[in-house]
Amino acid sequence: MKICGFQKLTLLDFPGRVACTVFTGGCNLRCPFCHNAGLVTELSAAEEFSEEEILSYLKKRTGVLDGVCITGGEPLLQPDTEDFLGRIKGLGLAIKLDTNGTYPERLSAIIDAGLCDYVAMDIKNSKERYVETVGIEGFDIAPVCKSVDILLSGKVPFEFRTTVVRELHTTEDIEKIALWIKGAGKYFLQNFVDSGNLIGEGLTAHTPETLEAMRKIAQKHIDFVELRGV
Repeated sequence: MKICGFQKLTLLDFPGRVACTVFTGGCNLRCPFCHNAGLVTELSAAEEFSEEEILSYLKKRTGVLDGVCITGGEPLLQPDTEDFLGRIKGLGLAIKLDTNGTYPERLSAIIDAGLCDYVAMDIKNSKERYVETVGIEGFDIAPVCKSVDILLSGKVPFEFRTTVVRELHTTEDIEKIALWIKGAGKYFLQNFVDSGNLIGEGLTAHTPETLEAMRKIAQKHIDFVELRGV
């Protein structure tokens, strides 16, 4: 595993859990609004942690932590993600997996093997605008659609989420997304925040009023829609 970041405690990233967060390095997308650009385009300068360092810390925190968030980058880009998840599960900890949905076969295998307890999947935009939003020319959305279907089958608790950017997302886009993922239990609209280390330039956030209007439109099709970062 290429691990390029480690947050030792979070009360926010894993719903209902006292957790830590492991950041894997590398991603197959180039979303201009990515706030973890250092884990995507500047890996050579990133600090690295070994699996043994992480697992040693988890063992010492037994009884304090009850969950681990695996995020990125894109965790399913790593060839040995399943092995690492298995070692964490062996410590009796619950796992939340963040993914962009581009590796549906691996996602399905991990769910079927019981190697994660919660999945958070990014929905980058409406289908029509996926290419411009992920920054990959000729991007094939079919794997993402397959991952959506896998999660909607209900084998594991999950959420969908969209980081909303003024230059990339309209109210119409949000309604198209909501129709696409209709049947989801939870959908979060995350306010864009400029971390100062983005892949793209010239991006801004919508107003709270516009985000609330987007939430209400999405809620016509999904029962639970909430805003984050507002």
